[in-house]
Amino acid sequence: MNISIKNTLKMALQSIMSNKMRTFLTMLGIIIGVFSVIVMVSIGQGATSSVTSSIEGMGSNLITINITDKNKSLKTSDLSELEILEGVDKLSPSVSWSTTAKFALYSEENRSVMGVNENYTAINNYELAEGRWISPLDVENRNKVVLIGSEMAENFFGAFSPIGEEIGINGVKFTVVGMLKEKEGTLSGNSNDIALIPYTTGMRQFKTNAISNLVIQGEASDDIEGTQKRLEVYLNEVFGSDTSYRIFNQEELLSTLADITGTLTLMLGGIAGISLFVGGIGIMNIMLVTVTERTREIGIRKAIGARRSNILTQFLIESSVISCIGGVIGIILGLAVNVILSKSLGLTASADYKVILISFGFSLFVGIFFGMYPANKASKLKPVDALRYE
Repeated sequence: MNISIKNTLKMALQSIMSNKMRTFLTMLGIIIGVFSVIVMVSIGQGATSSVTSSIEGMGSNLITINITDKNKSLKTSDLSELEILEGVDKLSPSVSWSTTAKFALYSEENRSVMGVNENYTAINNYELAEGRWISPLDVENRNKVVLIGSEMAENFFGAFSPIGEEIGINGVKFTVVGMLKEKEGTLSGNSNDIALIPYTTGMRQFKTNAISNLVIQGEASDDIEGTQKRLEVYLNEVFGSDTSYRIFNQEELLSTLADITGTLTLMLGGIAGISLFVGGIGIMNIMLVTVTERTREIGIRKAIGARRSNILTQFLIESSVISCIGGVIGIILGLAVNVILSKSLGLTASADYKVILISFGFSLFVGIFFGMYPANKASKLKPVDALRYE
């Protein structure tokens, strides 16, 4: 008896719809698996995209130097030498201290205060909301001035303008000369809850002459590696080796970030994919029960001419349809949750069509793979034995 795929699919759907609750519970594992893969991978990719755009917004020609040897540091005279190297456009120290900051009755302990020069805000693409920037004269004269972020301004002054007010930093009064516009956060932390003072003033107040961090803006992004090598040559002359410092540019940071987030996204997808296998085992168990329940039906079909391939195809189509329907429902739920996360929580969760296709294809594979054993068992039943089955 020759049975078309269309008729086989029709019988498979009729069999599935005859027991809706059991069918739904069977595909629940597939639904959860596909849903989890889409949501977790989308969140991982969205977070990667967000951090990457944040880093790229700082510029591809940014170089950072960290002095790792506590017994060594750069001096103010070294800054002048580094600034005239070929390829260097702007340079600023980035030295931080933890102290207490006060205004009137409000105070914050362990407040991070950063010592910089007039180039720091330009290098990091800050914009001024009101007031003025830190000037070269502030650095040269060690003026007690401070430039604050929008969040710090709100914490200390509320809705009032902070310009001209005085903040106590480490027991010394600093005049607020400027407030920065709100900026998205970066890998270094909250860009709005900051306090910037001239690094020369900070080194005097905190009794240090050590500069352990530098940010440098190169003149051209296409020669950033050459600029980095020239910086390394100078630092090796100062420290005698390349083990006393770390130097890296934004491109290296982006490459490292891509490797890390790619691995994490793959791991998240793998963890979510485990539930697909669990769902596949559920399909296999239910299909085995279905074969047992329909043993007499199989015997009758074989007795009137159905071939083994017809029986095998029917049960494989049933398991595949269950898996595909579960996959589609999982995709719809995953996309819906992505929209909810993006709108309500502000998370970036964009589903890539490749992820959707892979998760759906994997759910189909699971249906076929775990449906093979029950289908093969059904196709091997002998008509006489099947008809005698009670």
